[in-house]
Amino acid sequence: MSQPSYRARWSGTDYEASPDLAGGRLRMRLYGTAPADGFEEIGPGRFLRTVPAADCSAIWHVTTVCEWRGAPFLVHTTHGTRLLIEYTGGDALQAAGLGLERVERGVYRLWVRRDEVMAMSEKAVPVRT
Repeated sequence: MSQPSYRARWSGTDYEASPDLAGGRLRMRLYGTAPADGFEEIGPGRFLRTVPAADCSAIWHVTTVCEWRGAPFLVHTTHGTRLLIEYTGGDALQAAGLGLERVERGVYRLWVRRDEVMAMSEKAVPVRT
């Protein structure tokens, strides 16, 4: 899982999605887990269909958030049982106190074990509904 990601509703079904601007028109790449009409198998259990974004009845921007040592974080990416988390608290002193790595001004990250985080949840923000 990499974050952030998208979801799109097309033909009454919600799909994991990603935007595609090829050709100057916004399209959505829809990813399914089972064969379906018009979807191409791109890997075992992974199917793809690209549709115009205008044909999607809803599109959401999705992030995964959590808490680590009582502070708020965004899950940036995962690797096995480890998460790369990014501090969203906005307090440089707290970030330093947590031992986070500063990757650029105001951005602090750290790899942690999945079992060390609490309150992990997805936040879906409508891009278009």
